[in-house]
Amino acid sequence: MSLTVEGFKSSAVLTQIDDHLKTLSDAERQDQVKKVKGVFQFNVKNKAGKVATWTFDLKTGNGAMHKGTVTGVKPDITIDIADDDFVALSEGKANGQKLFMSGKIKVKGAVMLATKLDSVLNAAKEKSGVKAKL
Repeated sequence: MSLTVEGFKSSAVLTQIDDHLKTLSDAERQDQVKKVKGVFQFNVKNKAGKVATWTFDLKTGNGAMHKGTVTGVKPDITIDIADDDFVALSEGKANGQKLFMSGKIKVKGAVMLATKLDSVLNAAKEKSGVKAKL
């Protein structure tokens, strides 16, 4: 299933992360799940004011990225961010802590999980060019 949502530049970044995850062996994916043990929900708002949601499940199975919410899967952390800020973050042009401190990223739930997500994004960066750091 495609992760692309028309009108959201962040779709491409999330697709890159998902593509990277799919290149890993089952053992490597399970290792990522063991390291992170969390479900992330990204609520991304574009310039038109529309919100798209993606769920990154690194808690069950081999880990998976989904467009929208997943029935029966409750996020451990919810991250609200503007589309442009998400892209800037992924390109290394923005700092997650500064965005958080300035109120441009709103986080609900297990905030410390964001630091664990960083290890997954760093692994994706090495192989696919994703640069996001939360």
